[in-house]
Amino acid sequence: MITPLDIENKKFGKQMMNGYSVEEVDDFLDDLTVDYSKNYKEISELRSKVEELSASLEHYKNIESTLQNTLLMAQETSEEIKNVAKQKAEQIISEAKSSSEKRVNELKSEITIKEQALEDIKKQFDMYKAKMESLLISQLELLKEVNKDN
Repeated sequence: MITPLDIENKKFGKQMMNGYSVEEVDDFLDDLTVDYSKNYKEISELRSKVEELSASLEHYKNIESTLQNTLLMAQETSEEIKNVAKQKAEQIISEAKSSSEKRVNELKSEITIKEQALEDIKKQFDMYKAKMESLLISQLELLKEVNKDN
């Protein structure tokens, strides 16, 4: 690429006849040099800016990739936590059912024992009642005998 310095230092050969005016060519080259310098500087700045923006873009692409990976990992972790929680809940429910069934069986056993004890007490009461009746009858008979003798 031609630099502004190349334009400024460019010299043309002079012709005597039908040649260009050296002064006009120099003035034109000076104007061209100024415009070209501005354009050259602007292009350099724009190239620098494009490099900066490309680097920034690459940086943000890396951040985006990292965020996507982090989000994916968070989703996987979330699913894993939900699965573990579900398993624990099922285990707790299973243990609670087992425990409650065991307790129900224990209570049924206690009820059976208490019912048997109640039956035994009823039988004992009936036997006691029968003995008392028998005793009272025999006492009544004795009283009747004693009253007959008097």
